[in-house]
Amino acid sequence: MRPECLNPYFSALADLSGIGPKMLRPFTRLLGRQEGPRVLDLLFHLPSGTVDRRKRPLIAEAPPGETVTLEVKVGQHRPPPAGSRAPYRVQVHDDSGDLTLVFFKADRGYVERLLPPGETRWLSGRIELYDGMRQMAHPERVVDAAGFARLPSVEPVYALVEGLGQGHVRRAMGAALALAGPLPEWQSPGRNGPAPMPFAAALTSIHQPAEPIDATPGGAGWRRLAYDELLAGQIALALVRASNVRGVGRPSHGDGRLTARLRAALPFSLTGAQETALAAIARDIGSGDRMLRLLQGDVGSGKTVVALLSAAIVVEGGRQAALMAPTEILARQHLKTIAPLAAAAGLRVALLTGREKGRVREELLGALRSGAIDIVIGTHALFQESVDFHDLALAIVDEQHRFGVHQRLALASKGEAVDVLVMTATPIPRTLVLTFFGDMDVSELREKPAGRTPIETRAVSSERIGEVVERLGAALREGRRAYWICPLVEESESSDLAAAEARHDELKQHFGDRVGLVHGKMKGAEKDAAMAAFASGQTRLLVATTVVEVGVDVPEASIMVIEHAERFGLAQLHQLRGRVGRGSVASTCLLMYRPPLGEVAKARLQALRDSEDGFYLAEQDLKLRGEGDVLGTRQSGFPGFRVARPELHGDLLEAARAEAARIVAADPDLVTARGQALRALLYVFERDVAVTLLGAG
Repeated sequence: MRPECLNPYFSALADLSGIGPKMLRPFTRLLGRQEGPRVLDLLFHLPSGTVDRRKRPLIAEAPPGETVTLEVKVGQHRPPPAGSRAPYRVQVHDDSGDLTLVFFKADRGYVERLLPPGETRWLSGRIELYDGMRQMAHPERVVDAAGFARLPSVEPVYALVEGLGQGHVRRAMGAALALAGPLPEWQSPGRNGPAPMPFAAALTSIHQPAEPIDATPGGAGWRRLAYDELLAGQIALALVRASNVRGVGRPSHGDGRLTARLRAALPFSLTGAQETALAAIARDIGSGDRMLRLLQGDVGSGKTVVALLSAAIVVEGGRQAALMAPTEILARQHLKTIAPLAAAAGLRVALLTGREKGRVREELLGALRSGAIDIVIGTHALFQESVDFHDLALAIVDEQHRFGVHQRLALASKGEAVDVLVMTATPIPRTLVLTFFGDMDVSELREKPAGRTPIETRAVSSERIGEVVERLGAALREGRRAYWICPLVEESESSDLAAAEARHDELKQHFGDRVGLVHGKMKGAEKDAAMAAFASGQTRLLVATTVVEVGVDVPEASIMVIEHAERFGLAQLHQLRGRVGRGSVASTCLLMYRPPLGEVAKARLQALRDSEDGFYLAEQDLKLRGEGDVLGTRQSGFPGFRVARPELHGDLLEAARAEAARIVAADPDLVTARGQALRALLYVFERDVAVTLLGAG
């Protein structure tokens, strides 16, 4: 049950005065809650900036493109001719110069009352240059001296949607703040000095700022709410871990015979990082607690081998393992890597994707049920209802960020107390590891296996595409192989597909049948054929969408061209670059961009040229883009932040994690007075699913 003190916060936005059915529609779009926005949703719509009316420049000093407050004398009105669609213009001036006010579809009487000629008025709005002249379209505020005296000296500015103005949001926010009552304090008194700013007071300080900093992520109120949100997340993760891990494991002890055979079959020695990760996994698997471990490694650091050796431990104990990948291409690549090693060790491995049908599928499912298959590799097909295991002990989930958390749990539910190993080849910044994987232990593979060649990374303007094609032709004639990645046009497979097909057709005119094509809309067999033709050298240039981002391993490929590189995130560019440099030939990655480059895109491409360290690049990506984009979590079921900004509030996360651990250790069911307050916190930040895990909840 939600605590009663939260009822005002969770009441419908439509209950606020001034928000009728017509106004509710744009507010619903703004707040993104289709089932009906609540007062809390509005209160968490935080400002994007402020208007500081304490600074009042002269017209000539006012910077174009910024919202300013001016004191002006009203001059001539220039209404449009009857029947014209031209705007209504009013000339105003001060001692420094003139300004034109512009009103579209304006009522003449209204404008004349608003701006009487010869009178002094105070304006707030954005000045723009039009044909070299200063103008302000639809001033946000036009008031006389008495009205200006009543205006706040600092006022927040909000992101808007069509149908809403700043005034609509500010008035609704005032009503919401009046409704938002005090809540029991859930922060510990000594964390930030004598006593933290109360929750409701923090909201007020942000939405009714005394100073511009109050409405920014660096303000005291915003930082208080950010800590609250991080604490809620960490408590939820700690409760999940307590319910899923402690004392609920089934130990698996191997005798070492299969792992010894696997090691003997490897054409290389394991790196120190791989050995360390394996030792930790073996400890977890053999303990009485259930394993929840994240294995993150850079491109080519050898996660698949660690996964296979981990699986062998449970198979030695007479049980089974499953490896789930997000795409069929990646699942088949894992099979290609694992199958010869497994055969040498006597491990029985099978592949299950959506493509296996009829009798083949039935036989495979029967073998899984009987225990005749030791390790199954597959896609999301693995957690369908028809799939049963003889005794699943280890679930390995690759590229976790492409799955929702519920899919990981669905696979883990296929056995009793299944140990879970989550892998990602996209190194994740520490703040995000703690935020999204805080219920897990973490192992990192930072070393690359011996023999990996450095990749020369260059940025080149798309205006030089003719040169790129010419040099590519020379490389292909030398027998080299190359990828050409087509731009991410938008978040739409069809548009990416169109771009790839058009580029494929164009490059075929230059290089004929040596050019292949692979994209996400192809049938599985077509994709396999395209990849096989490239791997064998039948085709030498593979045009692709980002479907080849992970798991594709063609050591002979030594050139990577990424078209419109400025549209990709750093982590994705690093992943794509990692498809080359896998053999002994010197490799090159060309980042083709369309000029002019924005500052963020320029910084991103420079970072990629400076480093091949995925962990360093992940931290840079977080600074440049923010958490949701780094993890690709917008569509993947991760809880996004409403208040906290990991790149700005990372210093609060360690404290929140430590405090959450203390809270759950001392009051595991949150039954004390502070525990009850913390339950309210979990509801406020929508981590209330954790309340269902409480013994008294």
